[in-house]
Order: sequence, then C-alpha cells, then structure tokens
Amino acid sequence: MLTFARVRALTIVAVLVIGALIAVYLAMSRDSTGAASAQRGCPEGSVLANLTLPDAQDVKINVYNGTNQAGLATQVAEDFANRDFQVLESADSETAVEDAVAVLRYGPQTVGAAQVLDAYFLNDAIEEFDIERDDDVVDVIIGDQFRQLATETEVRQAIAEAGSPIAPPGTCPQAD
Repeated sequence: MLTFARVRALTIVAVLVIGALIAVYLAMSRDSTGAASAQRGCPEGSVLANLTLPDAQDVKINVYNGTNQAGLATQVAEDFANRDFQVLESADSETAVEDAVAVLRYGPQTVGAAQVLDAYFLNDAIEEFDIERDDDVVDVIIGDQFRQLATETEVRQAIAEAGSPIAPPGTCPQAD
C-alpha cells in the first residue's frame, strides 16, 4: 500500500529526474548551436583552423638543423621521438636560423600542434604560419640559440602560460 510518505518521495524523485533530463537537453542543444554559430560567424573565404591541443603521439613533425652544429637535427628528432612525437624527417635546413631557439612552420591544420611544440621551446620559438599549407605536419627548424627541449613539467607550465590557441588571420576556428 502506498502511504503518503512514499507518494511524496516518488513525486520528488520524479521531479528531480525530469529536471535532470531538461538540464541535459538544454546543455546539449546550446552546445551544438554554439558550434554551428561559430562557423556561421566566419567571413566568406576563411580557412578552418584546427585549434585543438593534441597529444604528442598525434603530432607529425619534420626536424631540420638551422645551425652549423653537425647532427643536431638527428639529436633533436630522437628527443622528440622519445616523447612520442611522429618524426617523419630529420635533415639539415637550407636556411640558417640565427638569434633564435627555433622556427615552427605550419598551416591551418596544425595551429594547436604548433602551440604544443612551442611549449617544448618554452614559448620562445618563432612561429611562421602559412595559410596555403594544407598538410598536417609542423616543420621544426632548430636555431643557434637552442640548448635543449623543456622538461615535461616546463612544457605543461608553458602550455598553461600560453593559454588557448587563437585562430590566425584569415582563418576561423574549426568546430569539433
């Protein structure tokens, strides 16, 4: 037999369940409309930029030596490979990089990946964004001011310090 206390308890539980379902529905509908409006707000002709900060194993890089120190590209490529990056190529650069730790060259698909890599240089690398680039690889050219890659703790601190990636000029954030 249902007593008044049981009826009251069931009513309260039912109200809470309905309230939770409404809250979940509202959160999901606002999230999907926010992503759609982000793309609708893009100027015509804008290129979508991937601002996601990927894990190391999802980042493809080429490492080039922009110094006169022999074997530096191979050494740095091995350091990145030991940190789970996908190193596709290591070689000498055609151009020297003077008065800089490194230069990062990347396109719209790797904006977030470039920021992760910059953290390994304590946010001191020179970033060269190329809107025409359509691959998913970041070129890392080691400069004459390079000493070593940052530790994992320093990398996390540098990523936190840099904040969220910003879409470069001519691009719009890619909706996930």
